Amino acid sequence: MSEDIVAPLAGKIIAINIEAGQKVEEDEEIFIIEAMKMETSIYAPCDGTIKAIKVKKGDSVEEDAILGTIE
Repeated sequence: MSEDIVAPLAGKIIAINIEAGQKVEEDEEIFIIEAMKMETSIYAPCDGTIKAIKVKKGDSVEEDAILGTIE
């Protein structure tokens, strides 16, 4: 079963700590997003393997944008 990784707020992607095919554990930090000069970590919603990363460093994203997929 796949689960989307979504942005909790609008901002700019400043770090991507994963690669496609990488195994991750629930609550592992996988993205960092910056909004209004504050950094927010985005954590893996579950254990699994990163199936896809749909953003790159420097991308601006809207709230609830899909950043990647984990399965």
